[in-house]
Amino acid sequence: MDLKQLLAEMTARHASDLHLRRGIKPTLRIDGQLVAIDADELSREKIDEFIGQILSEEQLKRFLSRNEMDLALSVAQMGRYRVNLYRQRGTPGISIRAVNTLVPSFSELNLPEIIKKLCTERRGLVIITGTTGSGKSTTLAAMIEEINSTRAENILTIEDPIEYVYKNRRSIISQREVGGDTESFGTALRRAFRQDPDVILIGEIRDLETMSIALTAADTGHLVLTTLHTLNAVETISRVVSFFPPHQHQQVRLLLSGTLKAIVSQRLISRSDRPGRVPAVEVLIGTATVRDAILDEIKTTTIHDLIESGQVQYGMQSFDQSIMKLHRQGMITYEEAMSHATNPDDFDLRVRGITGASDRGWSERESQPKV
Repeated sequence: MDLKQLLAEMTARHASDLHLRRGIKPTLRIDGQLVAIDADELSREKIDEFIGQILSEEQLKRFLSRNEMDLALSVAQMGRYRVNLYRQRGTPGISIRAVNTLVPSFSELNLPEIIKKLCTERRGLVIITGTTGSGKSTTLAAMIEEINSTRAENILTIEDPIEYVYKNRRSIISQREVGGDTESFGTALRRAFRQDPDVILIGEIRDLETMSIALTAADTGHLVLTTLHTLNAVETISRVVSFFPPHQHQQVRLLLSGTLKAIVSQRLISRSDRPGRVPAVEVLIGTATVRDAILDEIKTTTIHDLIESGQVQYGMQSFDQSIMKLHRQGMITYEEAMSHATNPDDFDLRVRGITGASDRGWSERESQPKV
């Protein structure tokens, strides 16, 4: 099979990813599971052939010198893909992710209403977190499209690579790709302030410089949207602080507490009502109490309790509250719910209607009928 046939197979089977590596069959990820395509195992020559179909001569030189590369690939009548090239044990490998050309709506993504409300913010920092493949980029795209459709803003995105391509609606959007349009995230962000942006999207924060400029941008009146590879809100706060040297930690906590609007963490869970996956979402909103908890390293550990108790008043929710809702709506099985729950034993008790007096924030969900 040639590369176009493999991409066609990927599309036909609604796969999210395609993995091409020497010595294995082309492998798809379908609803979170790896499935091998019925084809010959790939040789080094075949992988090199695929790379030649993907890269220009200039890009090939860059890959050969750096041994890794990210880029976006558009195929006529098929769609857009995010491609990562790398080396493993001396031979090249390719990972390809399908990217929707149309940005899904919040309802299609089954995201909490509070995330749509975050799009009305004019300044501050919103961080979307989760593991690779948890839907962070898609959630960011939905937020940008919501702002684009409802507000007249100058939106600047810095991505590696560009995934979703936006059309100007009420807003005007500049999309810059690392490696093509700019040297790095840090370089693009240093120049961003001269481009009069209202909203800045940073595809991913990877280093101290990018984090520092992002916090400064959020502190100086911009709305900054970005992602981190962290699992939950508490870990995200610790990760932000750990970018900086120890003598700056308290200063960073002060800056973060003043700029943070929300941390949204995602996990994708296989659906039981139809094919596909649905996100379980933890949402932390930057309330006054949360700001105090960010400032004090000891109090930071109480943020999980603040999330659970802030569901009704602020729209916050923990992973387990989100998973409980999905389970009671019949979207996921009890087994899937238990395997993804943060505290499976406590979750099981709540499924059976056994709650403690300290379980604030669960009362509204517990009163809903079970499915």
